[in-house]
Amino acid sequence: MSESRFDLTGRLILVTGSSRGIGRTLAAGIVASGASVILNARDAGALDSAAQQLRSDAPHARVITAAFDVTDGDAVVDAVRSLESEHGPIDGLVNNAGVQHRVPLLDLEVADWDRVLRTNLTSAFLVGREVARGMVARGDGAIVNICSIQSDLARPSIAPYTAAKGGLRNLTRAMTAEWASSGVRINGIAPGYLNTEMTRALVEDPEFDRWVRGRTPAGRWGDPEDLVGAAVFFLSDASRFVTGQVLFVDGGMSVVV
Repeated sequence: MSESRFDLTGRLILVTGSSRGIGRTLAAGIVASGASVILNARDAGALDSAAQQLRSDAPHARVITAAFDVTDGDAVVDAVRSLESEHGPIDGLVNNAGVQHRVPLLDLEVADWDRVLRTNLTSAFLVGREVARGMVARGDGAIVNICSIQSDLARPSIAPYTAAKGGLRNLTRAMTAEWASSGVRINGIAPGYLNTEMTRALVEDPEFDRWVRGRTPAGRWGDPEDLVGAAVFFLSDASRFVTGQVLFVDGGMSVVV
């Protein structure tokens, strides 16, 4: 297979939740593969900082910022229409926005359940649907949903996150069932335990750190950079006949007991 099949030159990719963490790392990898990138978050200041860093690392990159709330349906419609009107068609979307809330299920407040579901699952529906309108009409496009090892497995105290990520795996399938015939490819990436800002407390907990390293055949925490190859694969022509799939990038954790 030619390396050019992984080339994203000329494509415009929107990455939600990309002012920091996994989203910013994926955006940097996408830029390195030749694409223009739209960074998204609610905090315009954080977006500007992330964009400046990306431009510093890749001076010739086209980096656009779009501050909007991915859980607000009207804001999503306005933002996508504005972006496409000003910058052209969005060729790829990475639904990455997410939050965590750790509390035992019996103590979980409904408001916290709703917040996690809106951010981790409903946002992917809202942004995915609006971006897909143009993709379906053009007969081409790629959507990547950032799922989780919790799309298949569960641990105590993270019920809303587990429910949302399980739903996101099946939303990936539902999108495929409806849009694949129009040339749109929808796939998911399911990370294992990564060393990020969201998991910092777990990484620094000696007992949990030992559990992760012992439970993961690769013997280590993952790094956000470990997801870049999968994202570029799913956004590029290298995966042109792959849709409805979820790729686990977890160091082998999900295949052992």
